[in-house]
Amino acid sequence: MNVAADTVSDDLLRRFDVPGPRYTSFPTADRFVEAFTTDDYVQALGQRRSGVAAGSLPLSIYVHIPFCESLCYYCACNKIITKHHDRATPYLRYLAREVDLHTRQIGMGQPISQLHLGGGSPTFLSDDELGELMAMLRRSFQFAALGEYSIEIDPRTVDVARLDTLARLGFNRLSFGVQDFDTAVQKAVHRVQPVEQVFRLVEAARVRGFESINVDLIYGLPRQSSESFDRTLAQINALRPDRIALYAYAHLPDRFKPQRRIDATALPNGAAKVDMLSRSLTALRSAGYVYVGMDHFALPDDALATAKRQGRLHRNFQGYSTQPDCDLIGLGVSSIGRIGATYSQNAKTMEEYCDLLDQGQLPVVRGLALSRDDLVRRAVIMGLMCQGQVQFESINLAYLVDCRTYFAKEIEAMQPLFEQGLVVVDENGIQVTAQGWFFVRAVAMVFDRYLQTDRTRARFSKII
Repeated sequence: MNVAADTVSDDLLRRFDVPGPRYTSFPTADRFVEAFTTDDYVQALGQRRSGVAAGSLPLSIYVHIPFCESLCYYCACNKIITKHHDRATPYLRYLAREVDLHTRQIGMGQPISQLHLGGGSPTFLSDDELGELMAMLRRSFQFAALGEYSIEIDPRTVDVARLDTLARLGFNRLSFGVQDFDTAVQKAVHRVQPVEQVFRLVEAARVRGFESINVDLIYGLPRQSSESFDRTLAQINALRPDRIALYAYAHLPDRFKPQRRIDATALPNGAAKVDMLSRSLTALRSAGYVYVGMDHFALPDDALATAKRQGRLHRNFQGYSTQPDCDLIGLGVSSIGRIGATYSQNAKTMEEYCDLLDQGQLPVVRGLALSRDDLVRRAVIMGLMCQGQVQFESINLAYLVDCRTYFAKEIEAMQPLFEQGLVVVDENGIQVTAQGWFFVRAVAMVFDRYLQTDRTRARFSKII
């Protein structure tokens, strides 16, 4: 499928400037319930171990490092702000306990093909602490030779010597949190980092052979304008990272306390955000970047762009991935995992997380066992989000349904999207058009039965 489009209509961008889920999972994490307990999670792990095929399939592992030295006002992540680096020492011990409880259930040496360290700021950990963490994981799991091993980088906490350490520890992918290069914007969100510092680190990372370098950007921050963000985009194009994640800032101060420090009067209005997005799409594509899918761009020879072209794109709680769909173990406070037809989430506070581990329990406090309907809808939504299409016959055979009957209301509800040129629907399936790919979240939302009965969509970010 051709996912590029010559132009993206500003009218469509304005029309779809509405809240909606990001679909890193379906059902989405806000649907998790406390009725799903540690016992349910242990049962799912046991089913994985007893399944001959499943037990041999590689795992994905996410490790949450919640610590940050300073507060970024826009942040909606689960974090602990502290300058006391000694807090990492007991946290690593608890992570080791959590890993041990997992290996008791699934056995030592399970293969993993994907590891991601997120936060917070994983680079809050010292070189020795990162080494301790990686050694512990390597003792417990078998790292695949061609796996993807990534870490989020706060440029303010890393120098060239640290990049050497990360390469030695086996990381082959880096993600730099940039957000914006404009000094006024950086001051407004309490994250000042010189452009030159980021350029030096990215160049040094290239010399050291990291396979893929990602840069995160955010539009819609205080003090931003279309002109100022144009300058940031020009600098990013000069930097030329392999991947770019371009996110819309969602100002939800009632949910995320740090955002209350942002001067709401300095935020760009909806029309300005739409203009930023429109100009960003033009600038990045003119610079040769491929629009992989919602928020994500990649150079044509990057593995993510290649997977998109070849129909091998997948999606998990970290976003788009080249790795095959697999079980995910989430380690650390607030981490989310997926085992079989279940989702789970760890305790969100350090106190509860540690208390459960002190009791010898896995620190799962909520989750979800997917129903048959959830599984069918997940297959459709992920097909749309990753491949931009759904073939009815494959869903019919996999789930013993008749899609045109099962989703009759949804197909009817897609008529406006068809009329706007975003989808094509025929007897064989659903195809997202080149224009529609930029609004794929809106297409997926049609099949979200939870969302259709929900009146509180404002808790989600805007779909563009």
